[in-house]
Amino acid sequence: MPLHWTAQSNPPLVTIVAEGDVTKADVEEVFAFLVRADLLRWRKLFDARNGQGSLTPEDVEAIGVRIREATRTQDVGPLAFVMPTGVEKPELRRMLGLVAAAPRPMRLFRRIAPARRWILKTQA
Repeated sequence: MPLHWTAQSNPPLVTIVAEGDVTKADVEEVFAFLVRADLLRWRKLFDARNGQGSLTPEDVEAIGVRIREATRTQDVGPLAFVMPTGVEKPELRRMLGLVAAAPRPMRLFRRIAPARRWILKTQA
């Protein structure tokens, strides 16, 4: 499984770590978990430094649709996204654009330490 996650309640934070090739099904599984567990409003730290995506433009659009639908009916918490090392794919940029459309604080980072500091001081 290329995506691993943990949820801690104090402070409310979901940490998602990518390792290896991430597919649409992997992203959908994490999203489904967040919805089922009612964690969309919590802070999220997504560490993609060691992940590579194999998402098609159609996959990205489908994921974006699910995100937009969820954010219409639920509050969404802040997101700190740590970019993959040395990877700048158009599909990733498109997905981040769709994710950024949600009404919540979001920042992109190159390193984990500043991302962690920012997400922990940002109100959920």
